[in-house]
Amino acid sequence: MSGISNVSVCLPCRNAATTLPAALDSLLAQTLTDFEIIAVDDGSTDLTWNVLCAYARRDARLRPLRQPEAGRHYGVALAWNAACAASRAPYIARMDADDLSLPRRLELQAALLDADPALGLVSGRVRFGGCRKTRAGYAAHVDWLNSLTTPEDISAGRFVDSPICNPSVMFRRGLVDRFGGARPNTLTTNGPAAGQAVGVAPFPEDYEQWLRWLEGGVRMGKVAEEVLVWNDPPTRLTRTADEYSVEAFARVKAQYLWRWLARRNPKHPRVWVWGAGRVSRQKLAPLIDMGLVIESYIDIDANKIGQSVHGVPVLPRTAVPPYSPSDPSDASGPATPFILANVASRGARGEITAWLESLGYQMGVGAVAVG
Repeated sequence: MSGISNVSVCLPCRNAATTLPAALDSLLAQTLTDFEIIAVDDGSTDLTWNVLCAYARRDARLRPLRQPEAGRHYGVALAWNAACAASRAPYIARMDADDLSLPRRLELQAALLDADPALGLVSGRVRFGGCRKTRAGYAAHVDWLNSLTTPEDISAGRFVDSPICNPSVMFRRGLVDRFGGARPNTLTTNGPAAGQAVGVAPFPEDYEQWLRWLEGGVRMGKVAEEVLVWNDPPTRLTRTADEYSVEAFARVKAQYLWRWLARRNPKHPRVWVWGAGRVSRQKLAPLIDMGLVIESYIDIDANKIGQSVHGVPVLPRTAVPPYSPSDPSDASGPATPFILANVASRGARGEITAWLESLGYQMGVGAVAVG
């Protein structure tokens, strides 16, 4: 590929007639002009299809598509996969119908992929398009995302939460063929009846896709500039759908974290967990069901230290030994425990990381941050 060109922007949309014009306008105003937009209407019951057709008449770069049996909802995962399948460019960018791409987004992301063949996917910093006062938690999540800029940071942060903003990504098309696209988790077109529930607990299909790609070795980076306004309307799926609940994130995260630990924890499935609070413990429930053995909790709360939780002692942070790598000749494994830093507060996570690093641990080597 020569130059910064040849991008397919894939845009699944449903009942988005009020926000879609601004999203499309933001794409059509990009500084990179050689791209196509594949917008898949997923069973909208409003004027979404009319909006798409009107824009397509004005600009041939937009190709509107409808899921089979127009008017029936298939789900965002299948709409996203349909858009990717219809794409014709070597680079695929994701866009959602309620967000805004900043003018240089496609130019900057394509340039980064051009410049670094080792990168498979790139994102960028995003601007929170909501009220920081009433949605402080979501705003803090955006701030955390924006702090993860290197491939190493993105990889290390994957078990805290999704380390990239889904509608901000651009990646090499071949990765879809190699690792697959989004996995539908509640609907199927292959069962006895089209759209029948498949009996799988709901999970966030975007987070699962990026965990799967990271597990497969895909290297992910970010451009330094903001590339997207990530809006936070009341109807956003992450606020309304079961598959984006805390429990759903914990379930899908556990599957990938378990396999990651099996490869990197010499004492698997035995760990120490930093964070003895009730909420922290609840997030580990899926892993415990899979067989995780917590040997000790670490905490800084004087009221917890010296106590036990379900028979597991709560120790002060001074009880954490300096990191010692595994000795292959020692069948008992390393003297030091593998530590899960399981706290929700970004500030506390930073303090824990600094403490562990002072003892020779690194996130990904002897310890991992989870959330």
